[in-house]
Amino acid sequence: MALLDVARRPAYGRAELRRLIDPTTVAVVGLSRNEASFGARTARNLMRFGGRGYGVNPGASELHGLPCFPTIAAIPEPVDCAILAVPLDSVEGVVGECAAAGVGACVIFASGFAETGRADRIALQDRLAAIARQADMRIVGPNCMGLINNVTRAGLTFSSSYGERPPRTGSVGIVSQSGGLGQAITAATDRGGAYSHYLSCGNSCDVDVCDYVSYLAEDPGCRVIACVAEGFRDGERLIEAAEAALKADKPLVLYKIATGRAAAQAAMTHTGTLAGSNAALDAVCRRYGVIAVDNLEDVYETASFLAKAGRPKAAGVAAVAASGGAVVIDLDKAEKYGVPMPAPASATQAVLDATVPDFGNSGNPCDVTAQVSVNPGLYSACAGALLADPAYAALVVTATSITTTGTPQSVAMFADLGAAAGKPVCYCWVSGWKEGPGSAECEADPHIALFHSTDGAYRTLAAWLDRARRVAAAAPRARHGAANPARAAAAALLAKAGERLTEREAKAVLATYGVPVAADHVAQDAEAAVAAAKALGWPVALKIESPDIPHKTEAGVVRLGLGDAAAVRQAFAEVTAAAASIQPPPEIAGVLVQPMIGAGVEMVVGARFDPTFGPLVLVGMGGVLVELLGDSAVELAPVDRRQAREMIAQLKGAKLLAGYRGAPGADLDRLADVIVSVSELAADFAGEIAEIDVNPVICAPDRAIAVDALIVRRCPPPPALPHQ
Repeated sequence: MALLDVARRPAYGRAELRRLIDPTTVAVVGLSRNEASFGARTARNLMRFGGRGYGVNPGASELHGLPCFPTIAAIPEPVDCAILAVPLDSVEGVVGECAAAGVGACVIFASGFAETGRADRIALQDRLAAIARQADMRIVGPNCMGLINNVTRAGLTFSSSYGERPPRTGSVGIVSQSGGLGQAITAATDRGGAYSHYLSCGNSCDVDVCDYVSYLAEDPGCRVIACVAEGFRDGERLIEAAEAALKADKPLVLYKIATGRAAAQAAMTHTGTLAGSNAALDAVCRRYGVIAVDNLEDVYETASFLAKAGRPKAAGVAAVAASGGAVVIDLDKAEKYGVPMPAPASATQAVLDATVPDFGNSGNPCDVTAQVSVNPGLYSACAGALLADPAYAALVVTATSITTTGTPQSVAMFADLGAAAGKPVCYCWVSGWKEGPGSAECEADPHIALFHSTDGAYRTLAAWLDRARRVAAAAPRARHGAANPARAAAAALLAKAGERLTEREAKAVLATYGVPVAADHVAQDAEAAVAAAKALGWPVALKIESPDIPHKTEAGVVRLGLGDAAAVRQAFAEVTAAAASIQPPPEIAGVLVQPMIGAGVEMVVGARFDPTFGPLVLVGMGGVLVELLGDSAVELAPVDRRQAREMIAQLKGAKLLAGYRGAPGADLDRLADVIVSVSELAADFAGEIAEIDVNPVICAPDRAIAVDALIVRRCPPPPALPHQ
């Protein structure tokens, strides 16, 4: 499916999309007598619509229950939404007629547009978008399955299943670029699920998934937004939509497909390699409380839980089962996902001790044993006590046997306990009988969240608790103003530089933002290098100064730990010879002479301009191990010191910074300050700097100093294509 670039615009909100998603009047253009046609199927999906429906067919006065008129203009009242069930070669003309008649929105089913890759079809789709912009008329598609407002029963789709058995109305709004994937999610209604909206957008020549998310953030019928996307044309619009959902306190569940590395572009720096587009999207999700999932099957399950759970009332989780093996799995999964399972409070423990047989487990998780099959009260007493405990936000129940846990009576009992405590009950339906007695009741009950694996339950609980922490700490991105003195100084230096800055130039720019950098001198011959070394103090390092050699160690143009004049002379000859052997010949600005910096932990701090999401900042384990270890954390730039410290804490190598096996720890605040400064530089010069690579930053108890650096300027954008 083609994703075409469009001019930058804000995300549409509820006001702009009201006539599309919440229409009062709907017209099916191209309504025919053929019962199997898209138009006829759409008409049947409008049978329960609370508004008024019309058909457009010049040869009939009524079809499939809808009054018909010869043209869209002949309909006796304004049309909010027109469904175009016409062939490709008629679409442009009909869209023009809709625009002239003041129609609010068009839904285009026809395929064969930009998704074909053909220049003439791309141009045709662009003309549709231009008509829509000029008339302030929204377009969904082309190449889409349409949409459903399940609150008003507006079935604006040719999907044959909706009109036959409309599902229960729920509070999960489903957004999908792919109509087929979105429809697969709505099939949860066949097992008792529910949704408020199903919104697909196809080729997205106008309305896209970000617009839908923004709309649902304002719609009172939706409490949780579930989104499946192949890509984002405009990262800022996704951020706007995610921020709108965050402000409305509506969790956004996102499944981004097409995340393979095969399509990743080569990067000049280590930063560019580690801070790819997937890392950028992850950073957006963390910043705005978006819950990312890795599987299509997890989308509805996660969203349904969030719709039922609300905000967590505590930081811990409790579990109960009638199987010792099940509680071991609970512990395994809780540890895997970092879900706290604290011990019960004393009052809770007293109830458990008095209730659970002595061959069970009266802790957390609680094993009531198979004795529950003869004494069902074991479950209600223990579950009630755990749900009442203020340390627990939710209760996990593992339904190993449908005869004890999955019966409608058992489900009702757990639902009542959850309702009384105001906490969700997570049913892990691990029985092989996936649709056995009680499963539909679990799915439909507002206090029970159904999971088809224990892993899925704990993964979702971890995301729920983590989102609550992030939402509590959420803060808008700050930006320096143009009057910032550091910005003016850096701008002056950048104005003199080329496409790639030399190490010395890059460190000068970083220094304007307060990054501590290693001192250096540039030498043009061996004797000048010896003189510089004597002035700096032994030992020293020598490096070729060139904008054309980004990775100097790999190129063999670095020598370290030089302790006397003879060593400097020999090193000078070696690095210049190594540089001369490089093809094509690099531009050489001389040889840098630097004092050796004392031992410490080597880190990399960098930044990158992502074409979709803008400036990013990165920290990772540095030196020559940066890409070998791949241990890094990425966030949207800029960050503050708290966020920078959180980035450091995410690293697997954070133990080295804290002091490992007797080694002294690094000053984490100094490192955090370097991260903050690089992030601010990247944000302030997002239009000019493509990549920043500060590697290594040597961190010790009394310092964090940049020893080497590279800055790559952004190339001018290519000329706009016709469809932009």
